[in-house]
Amino acid sequence: MVNRAFRAMDVDMIIKMGFFIADFDRQIQQLYSTQLNKNQFNNHFMVYRGQGMSKEDFEQLKNNQGGLMSFNNFLFTSMNYNDCLKFAKRAMNTPDLVGIQFAMSINPSRSSVPFASVKDVSYYNDSDDIIFSMNTVFRIHTIKSIEKNNRLFQVDMELTSDT
Repeated sequence: MVNRAFRAMDVDMIIKMGFFIADFDRQIQQLYSTQLNKNQFNNHFMVYRGQGMSKEDFEQLKNNQGGLMSFNNFLFTSMNYNDCLKFAKRAMNTPDLVGIQFAMSINPSRSSVPFASVKDVSYYNDSDDIIFSMNTVFRIHTIKSIEKNNRLFQVDMELTSDT
């Protein structure tokens, strides 16, 4: 619901949920600090996000290759490529959408954005989800079709220290 309010830029809903948003962001910050202190994120790693995107937005994304992309909401990702690819493929059931598989390279030593693994706090102990705080910025490297499909694409990105 929070991410929906941010996507729609529903100011009234964002204001009504302000306490929840601030608390959730604080929890991500706390998890991030705890996990960094435990050296949970020492090495470079990859996360993924599969989603649908309008053809118009995808054209803008292609024109911004080499540039920056900011997610203005909480960003839910997974370390499981195939699970996320399923979400991207589902988008192809809607004619006006293309399936996008974001492949995000994370170098914890260069990151200034809080992110946290939810494995230890999730109801599901086998969760490999990583949540990023709002306004996370990535550099778009390459965009390529997946499985020779003109409606399914992988966008290779790298987390920047830009905020």
